[in-house]
Amino acid sequence: VVKLDRRADPANWPGGVRRLMREQYLRAPLDEVFPFFADAHNLEAITPAVLRFNVLTPKPIEMGVGARIEYKLSLRGFPMKWRTQIVAWEPGVRFVDLQVKGPYRRWHHEHTFQQVGDGTLCRDIVHYSHWGTALGERLLVRPDIEGIFDYRYAEMAKLFGGWVPDEPVRGGGSARPATACADSVCRWRFVLLILRGRPA
Repeated sequence: VVKLDRRADPANWPGGVRRLMREQYLRAPLDEVFPFFADAHNLEAITPAVLRFNVLTPKPIEMGVGARIEYKLSLRGFPMKWRTQIVAWEPGVRFVDLQVKGPYRRWHHEHTFQQVGDGTLCRDIVHYSHWGTALGERLLVRPDIEGIFDYRYAEMAKLFGGWVPDEPVRGGGSARPATACADSVCRWRFVLLILRGRPA
């Protein structure tokens, strides 16, 4: 039996929680898109090279609630490890990874998938907090996170093709074009914010 603590639900977090939501339509059926994301090693192909992101957990990774995955990356030349745990797993529908150890104070990332015609609507909903200041959040942390998702969505569009459905999706917002980030992902200076400072 896998026991999850209160950190698995952002509703239980203290103040200073930030939220990022992105969505993307891919020109591929759900049964092709979900398996791609279900393989954590595929993250290496859609993460900016400047981060030197590698999955340390050997293949195959048995995905499910309680699975832990370890990565290594480099932030502005500072090597560090990131460990996440799967706290929700619904094949073909959604899964959630929670940071166990890493650069953020807290990180909760929900991935959802919905078949739309012949394609798939993918959504990323991230709740996070860090040890930096509100200014650091606005100038460094948020732009860097958004830059990583910009890059990821651009790469996914190359792999599967991006599209906009003829009809709006129930419960969804507008599609956001995936554009490659320029230099925002290179500004991972928020490592410096992990010194003293009130949570942002």
